[in-house]
Amino acid sequence: MSLLGSALTLVALGAAALPAYREIRRKSIKDLRAAAPGELADLSQGRTHFQWHGPQDAPVVVCIHGLTTPSFVWEGLTPHLINSGVQVLSYDLYGRGYSDAPRGLQSPAFFTRQLSDLLDHEGIDVPVTLIGYSMGGAIATSFAAANPDRTHRLILIAPAGMGHDLGPLARFTVDVPILGDWAFHMGYPNQFRSGIASERALPSSVDNIGDRQAAQLDRRGFVRSVLSSLRGQLRTPLEEDHRRIAATGLPVTAIWARDDKVIPIRAMGTLAQWSRNARQEVIAGAGHGLPYTHTADLARALTA
Repeated sequence: MSLLGSALTLVALGAAALPAYREIRRKSIKDLRAAAPGELADLSQGRTHFQWHGPQDAPVVVCIHGLTTPSFVWEGLTPHLINSGVQVLSYDLYGRGYSDAPRGLQSPAFFTRQLSDLLDHEGIDVPVTLIGYSMGGAIATSFAAANPDRTHRLILIAPAGMGHDLGPLARFTVDVPILGDWAFHMGYPNQFRSGIASERALPSSVDNIGDRQAAQLDRRGFVRSVLSSLRGQLRTPLEEDHRRIAATGLPVTAIWARDDKVIPIRAMGTLAQWSRNARQEVIAGAGHGLPYTHTADLARALTA
C-alpha cells in the first residue's frame, strides 16, 4: 500500500471512530443522577426516573414527553392539571432525562412495556388518563391500543404517528444502516442545537428550557436513543392503533398547534379519518413547543 493509501486509511478509520469518541466523552447517567428530583424505579428494561405531583387520592394523569425533551417539559403545565383535581405522574423515557438508555430498538412495544412496568411498580390498577406530547402522543396511542382496560382517556398534544416527515437527515439515517448511524451521530447534535436556538426568543413556562434541552447532548445514550426511536416508534403511522382505539369507544382528544412545523396541522385531517369521534382543537399562534410556549391556552383546552 502506498503512503497516500495508508494516510487515507488512517483518516477513514479516524472518521469512523469519531461518534464513539464523542460518546465516550459524554457524561454517564450515574454521574448525573445526583441532581435528579423525584424517584427511580428498577424496571424490566432499565431504571426509570419519575415524579408524582398533586393529591394522592385524586385521579391519575400520566404525562408522556416527546422525542428529545425529557419530563421537565411538563413543569409549566403540571400546576394547571393539579388545580383541575388530578394527580400527575411524569417520567423520563429511556435514553432521556435521568432514565437509563438500554440498547435495542425503541419500538412501540418497547415504550409500552416501560409504561406498563412503571404503572405496575407504582401499584396503579385502575384506568388512567394519558397525556402524550409529540412522540409521547404516539407512545400513548400504542399503549392505549394494547391496553384499553388500563386507559381511561387519551389526550394527544401535537401527536406523532400520522406519517409526518422529520426531514432528509432522519429519512436517510432511518433507512441506511451503519453509514446512516455515522451520519446521524455526526450531524444531529448541530441540528438539535439549531432547533433550540430558533426558539430562544419564545416565551416559556419552563425555566431555562433551552439550556436544559441542549444538556441532553452531554449524556451518554441520548443521540443513540433518538435514532432508535426514529427507527422504531416513529417509523410507521399508527392507523391501525387509532382505529382499534376508536372501536373501543375510548374518549380521545387531540390538540394541535396552528403553526407547528414539526407535526403539521394537516395531520388533524388524518386523525379525523382514523378516529371520527375524536375531539380536536387548534391553538392559534402556537408552534410545536406549545406545552411550554402556550401553556395557559393548552391548560384551558385540556380542562374545558
